[in-house]
Amino acid sequence: MADIARYPLLRHLRGTATTHVLHVQNGKPRHTGSGQSFWFRPLSAVLSEVPIDDRELPLLFHARTVDFQDVTVQATLTYRLTDPITAATRMDFSIDPDTGRWRAMPLEQVASLLTETAQQHALDLLVRTTLTTALTDGVTAVRNAIEAGLAGDARLAEIGIALIGVRVVAIRPEPEVERALQTPTREQVQQEADRATYERRAVAVERERAISENELQNQIELAKREEQLVAQRGANTRREAEEAAAATQINVEAEAARTERMAEAHAAATRVQGVARAAAEAAKLDAYRDVSSNVLMALAAQELATNLPQINSLVLTPDLIAPVLARLGSSQ
Repeated sequence: MADIARYPLLRHLRGTATTHVLHVQNGKPRHTGSGQSFWFRPLSAVLSEVPIDDRELPLLFHARTVDFQDVTVQATLTYRLTDPITAATRMDFSIDPDTGRWRAMPLEQVASLLTETAQQHALDLLVRTTLTTALTDGVTAVRNAIEAGLAGDARLAEIGIALIGVRVVAIRPEPEVERALQTPTREQVQQEADRATYERRAVAVERERAISENELQNQIELAKREEQLVAQRGANTRREAEEAAAATQINVEAEAARTERMAEAHAAATRVQGVARAAAEAAKLDAYRDVSSNVLMALAAQELATNLPQINSLVLTPDLIAPVLARLGSSQ
């Protein structure tokens, strides 16, 4: 919007680089162009201000496909007024000389014209398209249709409106239909998820089975090794017992042989001693054979006295002496 300064009987306008200002006085243009700055009289001046910058126009409208399904089209148009003088003569872009505001709503008229024209071309396309095609390929088709329709529209060219670009954001059906269309895909995705879950569970079960088999195989191997260990321990114990028994037998046999040898030696010694004693006794008896009984009695008494213990005192009674004396008397 232009900046207008108020003075008595005069006004000063200062425009911007994005607006085209047209000053007409008495039917003749006095000032025209963008970025204008000039003085004018409010009572005789006719001022028009046309924006020449790029403008965005959002669109949101409903359409019906060939299979009688309602869809919502969301798009954005970018346009520019390339011929501001022509636009100022075809639409009311005049501004108030005191405030600088538009007297009418020209941009709303341009927006309405572009919206209706774009909707017409989009509806003409969608009415011959099925819902599935509209949802899958409709964005590109609607964008191309709107671009071609607006570029070839003669009225827009006469006004000086140039289309810069068209962006179709989305084409969406009604919420119930959209949910119904999403159901097969959701079911398929759910099936894929379930299959992945089942496969993961199957892999987990297979791994658990492999782990269990591995543990069982380890237990079997440990049992076999334990059995071998027990057998080896038994064999070792049996071998130790056999060796101990053999050693004991050897010791017993050696002890028996030693005892036998000692007994034989002792018997031989005893036999030798007996023979010697017998020989001594025989010799003694041979020596005593011709000796008288009195001498033998004396020798016996001597031998007895030799073997008797030590006698400190001896008591002789008549009963003991009488027989001895009697024998001595009888012998004499």
